[in-house]
Amino acid sequence: MKKLISFTIILSIIILFSFASDAADKQIQTSTAWKAGVAKVKITPEEHMWMAGYAFRNKPSEGKLTDLWAKALILEDASGKRAVMISLDLVAIRKVISEPVRDRIEKQFGLTRSQILINASHTHTGPETQSAPHIFTLEKKELDKIDRYAKKLEDQLVNLVGDALKNLQPATLYSENGVSRFQVNRRNNNENNLDLQTELKGPNDFAVPVIKVVNAKGKIMAIAFGYACHNTVLGTYEWSGDYAGFAQIALEKRYPGAMALFFQGAGADQNPLPRRTVALAMQYGETLAASVDRVLKEEMKALSSELTLSYSEIDLKFEKTSPTKEELKGLMSDTSKTPDYLKASAKVLLAKLDKGEKLMTSYPYPLQVWKLGEQPLITMGGEVLVGYANELKKIYGQNIFVFGYSNDVMAYIPTSTVWKEGGYEASRSPIFTTPWASDIEEVIIREVKRLAEEAGVKKLVN
Repeated sequence: MKKLISFTIILSIIILFSFASDAADKQIQTSTAWKAGVAKVKITPEEHMWMAGYAFRNKPSEGKLTDLWAKALILEDASGKRAVMISLDLVAIRKVISEPVRDRIEKQFGLTRSQILINASHTHTGPETQSAPHIFTLEKKELDKIDRYAKKLEDQLVNLVGDALKNLQPATLYSENGVSRFQVNRRNNNENNLDLQTELKGPNDFAVPVIKVVNAKGKIMAIAFGYACHNTVLGTYEWSGDYAGFAQIALEKRYPGAMALFFQGAGADQNPLPRRTVALAMQYGETLAASVDRVLKEEMKALSSELTLSYSEIDLKFEKTSPTKEELKGLMSDTSKTPDYLKASAKVLLAKLDKGEKLMTSYPYPLQVWKLGEQPLITMGGEVLVGYANELKKIYGQNIFVFGYSNDVMAYIPTSTVWKEGGYEASRSPIFTTPWASDIEEVIIREVKRLAEEAGVKKLVN
């Protein structure tokens, strides 16, 4: 009887090890069934032109510190489903450009909205690309430069996807979160008194999401990484990718032949502090690159070859009705409270009303949830505040990736807490005279939950 029991135990152990071995083999097989392709194109302006990000600028660019790039990473899973991640060294990707680009990508390559992610690094030392109200006060020759650049950029982004598709090859994907701590919550810490503070106040999100793509020869071919912090170390008149640009340069030097792509997180209320020198921009770039490098050298999670993708656009409402002609004229004539860039916005809105056009009463806001194997990725349009990432991590876990500034950057996206507190980030909507509706966070989180369920992303607690 004892021999029978012993035999049964041994047999059970063998079966369990067999199942575990089969599962491990299956994981290895599915994680190596990916295909990936990369491509990049230089998008540094070829002429001096108006720069984006700061309303104080009063002249075109004067030189170049680093080149600006658009980069694409195409992924194809074992079933042949594809997705493309595009990173841009620009302050924003606005609807006026992202819509025609995505339409053309769908027409030429069969990739729908759910399969396309376009993210802007939010560098404030890149070119203006259209739609910022203050640019309409510029001379025609400067507006023509912006127009030429935008049209060329559209073609470059579409061609970029085609080039990445041509480079598809067998690959393995890995993911992991790192950490870096140079972001500072700008709403809760006074930049001018920072050297006197012994304690920094939050909220913050110090995560550094990393995706590693390795080719069949075991060499890293792509490094997609992110951070939630304004790209505002520099405010000069020289083109540069700011700290994110320097981070990409540093990683590509450390890993020759690999392409590094930066994706901006939910960092709309986070600043790199202290700032305003090239040395600091390089320091933060090296710091971020070191954080990514550490993750790449440690054990990372191998991702099974399955893409699950969801996308939607929801109507975000405004708190008040759109302004009347009289209200806009009053703002334009106000000499005490209304800054010049808001007067320019009023002028644009007034021109629309004079033409008989109606002002928007809501905005089509893009949201996206991807599942790259076992790695959830949530993208949001606009300048997203860090509170969204923190809330979503409470729901789905600390290892999810959250990107803002994706597919369309139209305004700040405040949390309900910031909306109540007021201030700069709380009051900025596409109609500058009124903030978003007070339920903005509730509406967005509800839709993310729906998309996550559709993509198979599980909550921590049901």
